[in-house]
Amino acid sequence: MSSSPPGPAAANPSDIEDLTTGSSAPPVREMTLEESLGSQLRLLRRQADLRGGDVAHTAGISLSMLSKIENGQISPSLSTLQAVCRALNVPLSQLFSTFEEQRDCSFVRSGQGVVIERRGTKAGHEYQLLGHLLGGALVVEPYLITLHEDAQPYTNFRHNGVELIYMLSGRVVYRHDTDTYEMGPGDTLLFDSGSPHGPEKLLEKPMTYLSIIAYPRSAD
Repeated sequence: MSSSPPGPAAANPSDIEDLTTGSSAPPVREMTLEESLGSQLRLLRRQADLRGGDVAHTAGISLSMLSKIENGQISPSLSTLQAVCRALNVPLSQLFSTFEEQRDCSFVRSGQGVVIERRGTKAGHEYQLLGHLLGGALVVEPYLITLHEDAQPYTNFRHNGVELIYMLSGRVVYRHDTDTYEMGPGDTLLFDSGSPHGPEKLLEKPMTYLSIIAYPRSAD
């Protein structure tokens, strides 16, 4: 009797559980109740365009106390939470209804990013913002940058955080601090964006590249 060829081995459940992405980022930590309430209060205050000192004064608490509440460092009493909610003109129940944390997501269709055209020394530098997240400890700004035929070199960009550039088309000599890099399609540059940087020689125009800037979100 002939035996049929063995089929594919069944996946071991433990092997499936071990599958992760290539990222070395730590696992997601669920927010405590205090952190969730504080995050929601901070978001509501910013949406109302109110300063922390003004909310604290109206609520009858110190600015230090409000800061600790917003950062989830203390467990405030219900009366304190109610006073802060009154200062923000929102019902107390709204805070608890959002305890189940929601994760931000931004979707932008092709060609529908917010376009920012650089003027003056940076004329011809077109920035298309590809997404925006409202919360989280980190601000991430993804741009599709196009340098048109009338674009001029500019190497004095400086800002907080780190930046990644991925070339899509064209060729450029890109400067970071005292070093330069000739870049073409598929090349990547990752750097501390606190140092002066920018395109020094525009070898082949027009050119496009993806720029992703990340920096800590301000506490206020």
